[in-house]
Amino acid sequence: MKVGIIRCMQTEDFCPGSTDFKMIQMRKGAFEGVTEDIEIIGFINCGGCPGKKSVLRAEELVKRGADTIALASCIQKGTPIGYPCPFAKRMKEIVKAAVGEEITILDYTH
Repeated sequence: MKVGIIRCMQTEDFCPGSTDFKMIQMRKGAFEGVTEDIEIIGFINCGGCPGKKSVLRAEELVKRGADTIALASCIQKGTPIGYPCPFAKRMKEIVKAAVGEEITILDYTH
């Protein structure tokens, strides 16, 4: 698995992504059951509300080899600030449409 992670720009000051990386290493959260090697292609923010730049960023991650795009838990679950992205559902839809059905989209990391 070659994964590109898109995170919420609003959480960058609070979260360095260490739990995302730990979940990959430990094969927990969204990565539970993954038996193949996991390579992190990139870790980038959504570009800020309403997340429209996430499409460009997902496309770039795919160009660089990602076969999986993970929307970090800060987007779907609101961790660590306790406020999920109000645009998460739409962001997932537009990213999926842009990168195609062959790319797996994960709703969270942990």
